[in-house]
Amino acid sequence: MTLYLLSFLGFMMIGIPVAFSLGLSSITYLIVNGQLHLMIGFPQKMIAGIDNFVLLTIPFFILAGNLMNSADLTRQIVRFAQMLVGRVRGGLAAVNVVASMMFSGVSGAATAEASAIGSVMIPAMQRDGYKPEYAAAVTAAGSILGPLVPPSLALILYGVLTGTSIADLFLAGIVPAFALCGGLLVYVLVKARREDHPLPPVIPADERKSLAVKALPALLLPVIIVGGIRSGVFTPTEAAAVAVVYALAVGLLLYRTLDGRKIAASFYEAATMTAGVMLIVAMASMTSFILGIENIPREIAAQMLAISSEPWVLLLLLNLVLLILGLFLEPLAALVLVMPILNELFPLLGIDSVQFGVMVVLNLMIGMITPPVGLCLFIVSAIGKTPLEKVAVAILPMIGIALLILALVAFVPALTLTLPSLFPGQ
Repeated sequence: MTLYLLSFLGFMMIGIPVAFSLGLSSITYLIVNGQLHLMIGFPQKMIAGIDNFVLLTIPFFILAGNLMNSADLTRQIVRFAQMLVGRVRGGLAAVNVVASMMFSGVSGAATAEASAIGSVMIPAMQRDGYKPEYAAAVTAAGSILGPLVPPSLALILYGVLTGTSIADLFLAGIVPAFALCGGLLVYVLVKARREDHPLPPVIPADERKSLAVKALPALLLPVIIVGGIRSGVFTPTEAAAVAVVYALAVGLLLYRTLDGRKIAASFYEAATMTAGVMLIVAMASMTSFILGIENIPREIAAQMLAISSEPWVLLLLLNLVLLILGLFLEPLAALVLVMPILNELFPLLGIDSVQFGVMVVLNLMIGMITPPVGLCLFIVSAIGKTPLEKVAVAILPMIGIALLILALVAFVPALTLTLPSLFPGQ
């Protein structure tokens, strides 16, 4: 397995994309070990890895998010968040966090959220006198709210890989997301008072009603998705298709900002993003095959048990490993890679699979904002034209807040399991 890991890291270091690095590492492993004949089964393994009906939710939810964003929803959300926050010192940073929370119900992915909110909020905060690295850091920290609430692509993939109810996962991520949002709000407001950050501009009274009306569709989308699935009106896959129809209706009839060119661009972006996701899942399936040959999952489980058999110690070790993995891998690829190992460890932890899923996803998302190679850090650094090292320093306190929420998710079951128990499915 050392050979596989070294070759994988080597391929990534020379600039080969993650998906192809996974595949090339698998081939390298077979060649060196004289098992090249097993490559005959690779196409079958790759197709089997993506041959799941529920995975259809991914392109539909990506398309719905693209359509809503193309319909100028991001700007409407930011203005509405600005109205909610009001004129408090450091209000624009708070607007950034609140807007990220609201946009979470549209994007489903941290990178999409960092790009959409960052393109609006980072220049606005810079114009208002905030340090560029701080504006970028707040945006990156807020971006990990997206994968915790519906329609989270990472939670969908976890549900597909483990057979866990996607509706339960959607509900389970909501309270941790609000807890993280609250923690970030407290931080930016306290920092604003300490460093005398500027006051945001006033929203005119005659604009407030129209802002509420225009932002309401973003707030209703996750309610429609979870409510429809939970009530039995439609399945998760059908919910994704409903989200697309809803996004089209909002853009064409309410905002009237969608046209043929924007719709075509949204479909194209959804197709390319979906192709990338599915390629990663397919290539990672080859890695899972290699893990099976080497019996790595059971060996890792045995090694961890040799350290301690206490569930809380195993949870701490597992969280540490996932945080490190999240530094280097895109979350969807990391999920496919680690689930064979996690499936061996899960029975030893004594926690619910829904709680476990939210914990795993939050772990990997924190890795995306953790220096030195967190993907969201690169995105916000590019948007803000700010050196990555400065953003990395500015985001450290916010990572601490996220780690605190992660600890609560791991060790306080009520945080994730209360909502699914209050709203049982049909």
